[in-house]
Parts: sequence; structure tokens; C-alpha cells
Amino acid sequence: MSSTSFDAEWAGLKEGTAAAAQMRLASAAPDGGGGGGGGGGKDLKSNQAVWNKASSDVGQLISGIKKAQTEFETGQNGATITGVESAAAQRELYQSWKTYLEGLSGKCSALQGPMVEAGKGQAANDEALRADFARMNQQYKDTPATGGDNGGR
Repeated sequence: MSSTSFDAEWAGLKEGTAAAAQMRLASAAPDGGGGGGGGGGKDLKSNQAVWNKASSDVGQLISGIKKAQTEFETGQNGATITGVESAAAQRELYQSWKTYLEGLSGKCSALQGPMVEAGKGQAANDEALRADFARMNQQYKDTPATGGDNGGR
């Protein structure tokens, strides 16, 4: 297989995956599910517990990243050879990955709070909507059927 055909095939696969993901996100429905972009439907539900779980999972990512950083730094100890090109390249690569992991950990930390708040906000919105409908139903009760009481007939 030549490099050109591989590059073309890879680009096509990435394009197809991106298009499929965009279509699923736009419809807000799971694969093969109903729903549609115009208002969610029964498949789209807010759930504070799910947001809290996602936030917790991000916290576990932070722990994993920190563990990897520690192991990475431990592995770097003793790699202080000077005057060798490969050692300089290795130090540069190490610093690049260290910076990347620190940024990733920071991004995960920054995500945790907003994820919990999103869950709280959705739950509060759901409760406010329920209360609004309950007030409306209380204020505008259906009138009794006309024609009187069946009188046991």
C-alpha cells in the first residue's frame, strides 16, 4: 500500500467519523433512536446524578494523570547525560510531555466544577418547570362536564 493511498483512506475515515458524530450530536438522539433536533423528545433527559458521575470520572482522570506524571518524573531521574544529542532531544521531549500533562490535568480540574453546576442547573430548571405547570394546572382546572350528574344511572 502506498503512502498516498493510506493518507487518502485515513482522511476519508476521519471525515466519515466526524460527520457521523456531528449528525448524532445535532439530533440529540442515540444511534438508531428517534428524537430529532427539534426539541429532544423522550431520549433527551437531564439527570443531576449523571453530571455528578461525569465530574467524578474527570477527577479519576486527574488522579491517573498525576500518577503518570510522578512515574514520568521518576523515570527521568538519572537521565542527566550532557553533551549527547539524543540526551538533549530526550530532555526536550520530556519537558514537552510534562507541560502537556500539566495542562491536561488543569483542564480536567477546570471541568469538574462546571459539570456539577450544569447538573444542578438542569435539576433546578426541571423543578421550576414542574412547579410552573402545577401552578397553571391548579389555576386553570377543568370545568365539570355539562349535563349534570349521572345520578347513578
